[in-house]
Amino acid sequence: MNAPIILETERLIIREHVLSDAPFFFILNSNYNVVKYTGDVSFNNLEEAESIVSYVINQYKENGYGRWLVALKETNKPIGWCGLKYHTDTKETDIGYRLLESYWGKGYATESAKACIDYGFEHFNLNHIIGNAMKENIASINVFKKLGMTYLNETLIDNIPSVIYEVFKENYK
Repeated sequence: MNAPIILETERLIIREHVLSDAPFFFILNSNYNVVKYTGDVSFNNLEEAESIVSYVINQYKENGYGRWLVALKETNKPIGWCGLKYHTDTKETDIGYRLLESYWGKGYATESAKACIDYGFEHFNLNHIIGNAMKENIASINVFKKLGMTYLNETLIDNIPSVIYEVFKENYK
């Protein structure tokens, strides 16, 4: 099934998830290093991955945006996901990303997150986007900094010491 393309960057295609992405999502979350700083655990079976993909697809319907699949433009090979998530409890939108470990350190998280933040500010007229990461997740914190996000505060997320960064539309480059 063809999924709607949301964005394209120099190297990436960012598109909506479809249920047939569940096997990729299962593989992505099977790597302990990928989920280490997320609070998530590996899926026990494909049905769990399908359930999460269905949840993400439902977020598109509810909010107009969500986490999107990230694929290499050159090959259309999925390498992870990135996108915006609206939190009904805090009424805030965050930026999140997750990539296969073999694609870390190549600038894909920053490239996809920048495109998603741009899209959120321009297409959805968001004024404020946050990012949260466990304090130990230096790589994600560095991505926040590269995106021009500024430190807001420390917090506990699921009882784990974490930090929150933010960016406002009027201050975004």
